[in-house]
Amino acid sequence: MKRLATLGGVAAILNLALISPVFAAAPSNNSYAGRTVIASIPFSDTVDTTEATTGGNDGKMNTDECGAPATDASVWYELTAAADETLIIDVSASDYSAGIIVAVGNPVDGFSLVTCGPGAVVFFAGAGETYTILAFDDQLDGAGNGGTLEFLVDTAPPPPTVDVTVDPVAHFDSSTGSATVSGTVTCVGEAFDTFIEVDLRQRVGRLFITGSGFTGFSCDGTTQAWSVEVFPDNGLFKGGHSASVTFGIACGQLDCGVDFQEAIIKLRG
Repeated sequence: MKRLATLGGVAAILNLALISPVFAAAPSNNSYAGRTVIASIPFSDTVDTTEATTGGNDGKMNTDECGAPATDASVWYELTAAADETLIIDVSASDYSAGIIVAVGNPVDGFSLVTCGPGAVVFFAGAGETYTILAFDDQLDGAGNGGTLEFLVDTAPPPPTVDVTVDPVAHFDSSTGSATVSGTVTCVGEAFDTFIEVDLRQRVGRLFITGSGFTGFSCDGTTQAWSVEVFPDNGLFKGGHSASVTFGIACGQLDCGVDFQEAIIKLRG
């Protein structure tokens, strides 16, 4: 009977072991003291943060200037910039709503906020400056504690470059009073939003006739012709000289490239 009891006890222990849940360990960079030092850029890291916690140092990072709704399941990184450069930190590929806080300083002397935000942040890093980075569950999705964090640091892509020209002669329509201004535009880079704006100003008698118009263009590296019909805000454009300011703007993922031309153009019928 003793042998049977002993065997039964062992079986019970084995059954408990089989049905007991296996918990993930807290990540090594769960605290400021264990922060991951980023040695070079680009840098990427995949971390299970479901067992990560939050603590008092999170609050020191999450200042009133940032005001993230929560800093749950937080993990820490540190980066010393090797050169003056614009950096992007992206956690948007994580399987939960993640946020980023970037600061300089330390828990003892205090932190000074550089930038913060959900999903991704962009900031200028000064050569030799050390930045503390907190990645966390901001609870914007309303549930859960962390998940799989996808953490990426890289140099920010440059904005598109734009070059715009304006033809010296434009044409006006005597029936509508509008003026059609034309030129060329060349755009190089990746852009999700592009447009040309023309502001026209002409003195007619004692009045200044003004108006604006817009058009889009492709950022594909080619030189393209453009034209914009400018309708007057007051009165009618007429034959003669007119002052124009033309902007070409192309916005990439992080920043916009801009070129503009100020010119005196001649309006012909």
